[in-house]
Amino acid sequence: MLWLYNFGISLYKLLLQIASLFNSKAKLFLKGRKNLLHTISKRINASEKHIWFHFASLGEFEQGRPVLENLKEIYPDKKIVVTFFSPSGYEIRKEYTGADGVFYLPLDTKNNAEKFVKLINPEIAIFTKYEFWYHYFKVLHRHNVPLFLISGIFRSDQLFFKWYGGFYRSMLECVNYFFVQNEESVKLLNSVNIKNVSLSGDTRFDRVAENAQSPKHLQAIADFCGSSKVFIAGSTWPQDEQLIATLITENPDWKFIIAPHEIGAAHLDEITHLIPGMISYTSLAENDTNSDSKVLLIDNIGMLSSIYQYADIAYIGGGFGAGIHNTLEAAAFGLPVIFGPKYDKFQEAKDLIRLGAAISINSSASLSDAFTKLQQDNNAATAARNYVDIKKGSTQQILKYLKDFI
Repeated sequence: MLWLYNFGISLYKLLLQIASLFNSKAKLFLKGRKNLLHTISKRINASEKHIWFHFASLGEFEQGRPVLENLKEIYPDKKIVVTFFSPSGYEIRKEYTGADGVFYLPLDTKNNAEKFVKLINPEIAIFTKYEFWYHYFKVLHRHNVPLFLISGIFRSDQLFFKWYGGFYRSMLECVNYFFVQNEESVKLLNSVNIKNVSLSGDTRFDRVAENAQSPKHLQAIADFCGSSKVFIAGSTWPQDEQLIATLITENPDWKFIIAPHEIGAAHLDEITHLIPGMISYTSLAENDTNSDSKVLLIDNIGMLSSIYQYADIAYIGGGFGAGIHNTLEAAAFGLPVIFGPKYDKFQEAKDLIRLGAAISINSSASLSDAFTKLQQDNNAATAARNYVDIKKGSTQQILKYLKDFI
């Protein structure tokens, strides 16, 4: 099976090289890894021990950030290295000052794993939610470097739990301890004789609660919203935006803010043509004046988690594609949320629906119905905020365990 895994990594690289000819993300993926090990050797002192945090992308970074920043506060002299797999994480956080080095993760080959681990000399390694890389896990295990998975979540359809999944289960055996989000994950790991696991919850609750307590003030956004009721659509994709365009025409008394997941020029142009008369955040901020427009387009990355403070109802995009994006950032501000039909992999989405703080929709008509219902529901906002408050505490549980390894 190892040969097949190695072949898959090689094939993946080849496909990326082809895709990079016409796909900007693939191009960034390869460009960021060019001479990467040499770059790391120049930036990192291999004679010093480091705490290594790895994140798949930006969402996982925000998820693991409370643990990282608390560790830095407790152990200010410790060196921290952060790696990302995806450009959407690295390109946004490459200047993150909470780490001594931020890099792409070299592709998972035996040679890369050996060299990378030697270069950063990890004291411990912490992976967030998922990402299981055979060679990295084996090298860490061979060098007796404690490896932890935080905010992990597992599903029964994963290869770890298939009768033919022995190769993948061997990666789980390299992990010193699993901190998982739900009881199902505990049971699934136990079913394959993994006992070093505890139900600690999701560190994202700590992160979003902290953000909601002290959000960044955005004067241009506040001026745009004024005293109006505000509907915010975060991390949207084209199918989401088609539905929202209809909702806008039906509700002229509301103001709308759209923060698309992709902010390339072509996509922003599509939204502008779809919803005439909207104003961009850049234009609004540069003119330093309020606009008569009822619709604001956020044409940059990094503001969304603070913008939620100005809204009354939130729509979370992605539910017509691979899956919904972060609902908790909005819920932490007491916003009831709406999202598309693909939410089954997200425990928090299921919980919010059960509590009456969220509604899943699949059409323009069901979006309109959900919007009307949530306006009339006085309990939805409170349920959303209380859900986040109750779920806090995962970070401290993890830190208490980790102190014996640092």
